[in-house]
Amino acid sequence: MTDRATFPDGPEAAPDSMAGGRSPDRLAASLFAEVLITEQLSRNLIQKALPKGMQISHFSVLNLLAHVNEERTPAQLADAFHVTRGAMTNTLSRLEWAGHVHIRPDWDDARRKFVSISTAGRAARDQAISAFMPLITGVVRDIGADRVRGALPVLRELRQRLEADPPRD
Repeated sequence: MTDRATFPDGPEAAPDSMAGGRSPDRLAASLFAEVLITEQLSRNLIQKALPKGMQISHFSVLNLLAHVNEERTPAQLADAFHVTRGAMTNTLSRLEWAGHVHIRPDWDDARRKFVSISTAGRAARDQAISAFMPLITGVVRDIGADRVRGALPVLRELRQRLEADPPRD
């Protein structure tokens, strides 16, 4: 059971004996419970706003390709999203079928391919952003921009530490 279930107003509303003096294990568990619940709720919010047939994984690949504005190999994309090459191949196949990406052979190495975003893919990505951006902007507005700005450095450091090294005891 999460702290959210135990303390509906959040773990910060826990009695002082638990909140202020909580052990590092409890603090870590509370942090990751909040991150995981937030991730799931965020995915649900965004998924509902995406155009019909588009999954978050599809949008994520299109968004990265639009952002970098250059080709990537399927292996580079799999590494960027921390998924298997098989999972990325499946996502790319669906995007190619929809006309959202172009996949071409590497002329120097027949074993490799390159992926780029198509004009239709860029339009689909832009449509997706237009659909969900008002929702996430509203969440930031409701929480308060200054509070969100204050949380970003901690969340960024958490992400960077998890990307750099596996957690240590």
